[in-house]
Amino acid sequence: MKKNQGHSKLSRRDFLATTAASFAAAGLMGAGCGNGMRNTFAKRQLPVGVQLYSVRAECAKDLPGTIAKVAAMGYDGVEFAGYYDYSAKDLRKILDDNGLKCCGTHTQMDTLSDANLDATIEFNTILGNKYLIVPWLQPNDASPKEAWLAYAKRFNQLAEKVPAHGMVVGYHCHAHDFHALDGGDVPWDILFGNTGKHVVMQMDTGNCMDGGGDPVAYLKKYPGRSLTVHLKEHSKTNKNAIIGEGDVPWDEVFSVCETIGGTQWYIIEEEKDVYPPLEAIDLCLKNYRKLRA
Repeated sequence: MKKNQGHSKLSRRDFLATTAASFAAAGLMGAGCGNGMRNTFAKRQLPVGVQLYSVRAECAKDLPGTIAKVAAMGYDGVEFAGYYDYSAKDLRKILDDNGLKCCGTHTQMDTLSDANLDATIEFNTILGNKYLIVPWLQPNDASPKEAWLAYAKRFNQLAEKVPAHGMVVGYHCHAHDFHALDGGDVPWDILFGNTGKHVVMQMDTGNCMDGGGDPVAYLKKYPGRSLTVHLKEHSKTNKNAIIGEGDVPWDEVFSVCETIGGTQWYIIEEEKDVYPPLEAIDLCLKNYRKLRA
């Protein structure tokens, strides 16, 4: 296949740095029932994708084969975090051949600069992707609050530009986004408290709880903004827990996402080493289905 030299394989650090829809909101229809296997609210059937960083080593060795295995598990789509030197056209063909959708790309802030935005939009248009999600921001300067406010300003600008191309832009959380700065301000609130409703809040349930945050509270605080949500487990007692085996209040997460959250995709991400990566994402999908049974 013809390769795109501008989208190469990425290291872990690079993955984190790289790599308008309907926001109709209905009233919350029930608070769920804790972390059991039974939901008490009116369910919406949402497609489920996988973040390909979960199987990055396999993708680096054989991207078409890995995506075929993902499809065989029953996933509906994939979210990219790097393109392994494949062109957008070739990636789209791989997805189409396997009946999968692109449910997002993790793309670095630099790819959304004025100089690079047109190319990024073109690449994602070919992929059939409308979710441009920045995966990692962590200001290291002496004025982090001002840096987060500057990021908010840029996201607001982007949120005015990309809808003309059928896209939205947003940010994905990590634990540090919930650590209060000096003065008590929380980066997640600085960013989403100063951006418009069309900037997507990509909650990652496990990362949020790892940072001491409450994913349900944040989903409720910013309704209609969680178009895509990462499903990841968190446990205080079992570092190897995968979806359904830890402390995430899944029923409450699903209830908020499917009523006031505006969620259009669930995306499973699993980074622990307890299982081989392909086995891990297969088990996560099976456990998700048990939670929704």
